[in-house]
Amino acid sequence: MSTVKRLVVVVLFDGVDLLDVTGPPEVFALLQREVDEATGYQVVLAAETMDPVTTSAGVRVLPDTTLQEVSTRRIDTLLVPGAVEVDSRRRVRAVTDPEVVAWVRTLAGRARRVASVCVGAHLLAEAGLLDGRRATTHWSTARQLAAAHPSIEVDADPIFIRDHNVWTGAGISACLDLSLALVADDFGEAAALRVARQLVMYLKRPGGQSQFSVPLEPVSTTRRVEDLRHFITRNLTAQLTVADLAAQAHVSERQLTRIFKTELGMTPAAYLESARVEAARQHLESTDETLDRIASCCGFHTTDTLIRAFRRRLDTTPTEYRNRFRHRDGGGRGGGDPRLDARAADPAGPLT
Repeated sequence: MSTVKRLVVVVLFDGVDLLDVTGPPEVFALLQREVDEATGYQVVLAAETMDPVTTSAGVRVLPDTTLQEVSTRRIDTLLVPGAVEVDSRRRVRAVTDPEVVAWVRTLAGRARRVASVCVGAHLLAEAGLLDGRRATTHWSTARQLAAAHPSIEVDADPIFIRDHNVWTGAGISACLDLSLALVADDFGEAAALRVARQLVMYLKRPGGQSQFSVPLEPVSTTRRVEDLRHFITRNLTAQLTVADLAAQAHVSERQLTRIFKTELGMTPAAYLESARVEAARQHLESTDETLDRIASCCGFHTTDTLIRAFRRRLDTTPTEYRNRFRHRDGGGRGGGDPRLDARAADPAGPLT
């Protein structure tokens, strides 16, 4: 872990999308609750002048510093939001100011990594930072990006894409997913998970779309269920039965099942399987472990059980999932769109 705060520079300019600017700093600020005071991020908003910047929402934002000033500093992460214009036929088009593009190109040379939010990818493209790379952007401007820059492999499906030290994020709220991925890359999955819980959102949605994501944690209103869910997470490899969970919660088996269906909308068995699938997904995305090893450490015990659970929950296989979403050498994510199976499994006997 770093011993100093990482400098994040957010590029400001008139017409910029407001959430693109404010979303990532909120994620980085929440991280500060989870790490030592001397670590984390220092976020600065930089514009050409110190005058207020008017965003697309009409909200004015005050810069912290100028682009000229930060051009002399070592930047950890350069964050580039975007802007669009909408014509009389409601057609959306990304706009790129040549002066902003020039600043992005200059600052990128001072940055360890560069990340675009939403249509900010168009600014990276104009600056020549996406040539020969795979990238994503908001679906509404993906064709524009591909037509204007044929050297870029544009993929409109993923939530975000990492290609070496260049990250591109999809539309608007995906800025939170991208920011969580940056946090995970810097401070580990556990820290990103804690931030995601504070945001009450999914952790690191895979590159498909939100319908592919297994919820990080279904909402519960009782401390008893909260404690039980954390117990399950800590004991995924155990041969847990409904009786075991009922004993842990100090309720009868019938009452436990009723509580789970009321609070989480599924049976204890279905929840346990979902938790194991979520753990297996993270192993498939971030490691080269064998399916046997993943099945064992996530509580499935056999590869066949792991495969059956993936088919029930995600309508795909672990191998297909890894091929789509595994970080490649360049860090990119694949972009299929398998669908969740909405039917909750309810296996009998031991919840394995």
